[in-house]
Amino acid sequence: IHSLATYISPMHSLSARNSTAHRKAFPVLSFNYEYVRKPFEISLWILLALLMKLGFHVIPRVSHVVPESCLLIFVGLLVGGVIKAIRQTAPVLDTDLFFLYLLPPIILDAGYFLPIRPFTENLGTILVFAVVGTLWNAFFVGGAMYGVCQLEGGQLRGVDLLSCLLFGSIVSAVDPVAVLAVFEEIHINELLYILVFGESLLNDAVTVVLYHLFEEFSHAGVVTVADALLGGLCFFVVSCGGILVGAIYGLLGAFTSRFTSHTRVIEPLFVFLYSYMAYLSAEVFHLSGIMSLIACGVVMRPYVEANISHKSYTTVKYFLKMWSSVSETLIFIFLGVSTVAGPHAWNWTFVIVTVVLCLVSRVLGVVGLTFVINKFRIVKLTKKDQFIVAYGGLRGAIAFSLGFLLTGNKMKDLFLTAIITLIFFTVFVQGMTIRPLVELLEVKKKRECDGSINEEIHTQFLDHLLVGIEDICGHYGHHHWKDKLSRFNKAYVKKWLIAGDRSTEPQLLSFYNKMEMKQAMMMVESGGAPSRRKTVISKSREMEVRKMLHSNMQKNRQRLRSYSRHDLMMDPFEDDVSEVRFRKQRVEMERRMSHYLTVPAKRPEPPPSVRRVTEITSVDGRKFKVSAELIFYCCVWSVTLWLF
Repeated sequence: IHSLATYISPMHSLSARNSTAHRKAFPVLSFNYEYVRKPFEISLWILLALLMKLGFHVIPRVSHVVPESCLLIFVGLLVGGVIKAIRQTAPVLDTDLFFLYLLPPIILDAGYFLPIRPFTENLGTILVFAVVGTLWNAFFVGGAMYGVCQLEGGQLRGVDLLSCLLFGSIVSAVDPVAVLAVFEEIHINELLYILVFGESLLNDAVTVVLYHLFEEFSHAGVVTVADALLGGLCFFVVSCGGILVGAIYGLLGAFTSRFTSHTRVIEPLFVFLYSYMAYLSAEVFHLSGIMSLIACGVVMRPYVEANISHKSYTTVKYFLKMWSSVSETLIFIFLGVSTVAGPHAWNWTFVIVTVVLCLVSRVLGVVGLTFVINKFRIVKLTKKDQFIVAYGGLRGAIAFSLGFLLTGNKMKDLFLTAIITLIFFTVFVQGMTIRPLVELLEVKKKRECDGSINEEIHTQFLDHLLVGIEDICGHYGHHHWKDKLSRFNKAYVKKWLIAGDRSTEPQLLSFYNKMEMKQAMMMVESGGAPSRRKTVISKSREMEVRKMLHSNMQKNRQRLRSYSRHDLMMDPFEDDVSEVRFRKQRVEMERRMSHYLTVPAKRPEPPPSVRRVTEITSVDGRKFKVSAELIFYCCVWSVTLWLF
């Protein structure tokens, strides 16, 4: 054993020296970009978007001429050109990226802060534009494009009717992202804004149904009457199902916020997560995710704001605004990059006819539908309003994403090229010219003012008055059903969804709390209490005011009789009032009031006038008393007879 140990020891020392000689030094700095490539590039894209947005608002001359969406698309074109010049693969606006991550924040921000009153008052008009108008645009553009393709021949002859109708369903819908980006910059009045934006939100169900319907028909090749009826039924299922899913998640979110008084930090997360789950749940069943998000935000907001704290409300508001702004910026930049990167199949006839037909169908649809709508509206849509509604029908990234989904269609490149051209035309040409046209036509702008308690009181008074008038007339209009819904909400829903005494709080106090919260947030943003500027009055104006007050105000020593609404008796504590003065005032008041009476006051009869009487003796000795007036008339009568 001793000899074996002696043999092994030199061998072990030799191997130790060899391993020490071949061991690498400890790495002080290493480089592994592939490990962080995806989150690093996403952060760079977001940083680029924010820098572009910041530069756009720093230069006021650019922002007054060019809309923000146009500038962002132009930046995307530059970035795509640089990426293509260095022979790298440019990222495209993937459909999953758009529909699952970029679109929901924008729709949630629009639905959560949707102006409920103008939206519900114009809901009928919005639905007509969204449903009937979108159907008209889809079938008009699709049918006309099929006719043009058959007349043109060549490459376009292979485009069948179902493919043209599928293309018409893609380009027919107004895009909410593009409308928000343009209309918020021109500050259009609330009516036109809610009409165009409401149409862009509610036409999602029609677009989704038509897209899937024509896609299935184009693959099957045969369309039956039963398929058409099922397609119409599918529209109601998609729209009503999306609203139902959003309302359920909204009620769950409101009920959860009732128990968050001890953990205020997680309150904003419930708003975001319930809304996003509503969108994803609707997409699972191919329902309208946009309508689900809108319903969730509308149902959730009044109850959540009554439960959460001021800090949580501020967090929800600014995080939604930030999230939607970043998503909107990324959408337009990716749209520009995808334009440079994507394959294109250019056809002058198809592209130009697409743009012209979309404009013509929009104008004809708005004018024709408005002619019918104005027969039922109290506030009519004028020619200027119709022009702005027709001109504001912008197309955007939703049409591009739906066109990108056409994987099995041989005309995908041709359709994508026409869709991108249409988007660029509406965003650049119509988006850049709509502000000068609004100023040229002198269209009414948005009234920038905060609500007041006085305005809220008069609004509620008019609402109750209109409900009473409808009850008297026996007409159950939207005021009647709105009052029924409000009573049901106060009696049952608020008790379950609002914690504490806020559930029984009157509406005026609730409105006052909202105003107080808004004022507190404005004070925090301004950095302190608002400064009140002291009004300076000139010396001459001050003397004029003093003279006016001195001549019109009540004298210090003059005492008037007190007035009570229950009686008109004199106050017993005012015995020092002179009786003579009181009588004079009463006589003067009666004299003045006699002029305003419907029946004139009875005037005292004048005393009988004293007549002068003359005594006349007749021939037979009888005496008669005759007045002087009678003797005069008899003389005049005798002279007249003698003359004739």
